[in-house]
Amino acid sequence: MTHVTACIDGSASAPAVCDYAAWASQRLEAPLTFLHVLDQRQYPVSADLSGNIGLGSREHLLNELASLDEQRGRLALEQGRIMLAAAKERAIAEGVNAPEAKQRHGDLLESLRELEGEIRLLVIGRQGESSDGAEAHVGSQLESVIRIMHRPVLVTPTGFKQPESAMLAFDGGATTRKGVEMLAASPLLKGLPIHLVMVGVETGESWAQLNAACSTLAATGRKVHTAIRAGEVESTLHAYQTEHGIDLLVMGAYGHSRIRQFLVGSTTTHMLRTTTTPLLLLR
Repeated sequence: MTHVTACIDGSASAPAVCDYAAWASQRLEAPLTFLHVLDQRQYPVSADLSGNIGLGSREHLLNELASLDEQRGRLALEQGRIMLAAAKERAIAEGVNAPEAKQRHGDLLESLRELEGEIRLLVIGRQGESSDGAEAHVGSQLESVIRIMHRPVLVTPTGFKQPESAMLAFDGGATTRKGVEMLAASPLLKGLPIHLVMVGVETGESWAQLNAACSTLAATGRKVHTAIRAGEVESTLHAYQTEHGIDLLVMGAYGHSRIRQFLVGSTTTHMLRTTTTPLLLLR
């Protein structure tokens, strides 16, 4: 059975990641797994330093360096275990049954590639452990994670608010049409009103695409609102979201349309930086 998998670290986003993961796990009726990866760049495995210039004849320095690295790694490993235990306790308090914990030493991207077959939804914080704390800062690995994953990714802010409404940025393309089908089939947003918003010029074709998507979602009993707004994509979507108090933004992760281009290259970081709500990226 595939899991909701939540990436846990020592960042300010970790509590919200726990809470959104617990919420998603219960909505999807899927088991929850917390994942902590000990970054090998910060805590490398034991290395042979004897070939380093100037150190070969100083055995005591080699031993001391090895001892310090080992101690740092051991402490970081224990810290990760404590974080995972706290995350499990938090999820259990929210009603999740028997959450699991996994800890790995290595690279986050490689770990996610290896585990992808077990993942139904990945939950990850917008700000990672290496963040400088700036509210607009986006974790350095987040774009890479989004690129490699072939599963939906829920990117969380630093605070949790249970979603009560959602907005799908719709452009009529194949990716967002598939996104509509995914939302219609998934229990994740069941019972929540969904806003389908297209940014562009109103035409008969655009309304036909929007109404077809609306019918797909409405057929599952969902309350659906539709709108076409003119303007710049990012600011228009955010303005609509603010106007209607929408808690969750849903987008397709890749593509070539005006909307989906926000998640290609540097614009990914910009879109994530400017949203204050969780962002669900569909693949």
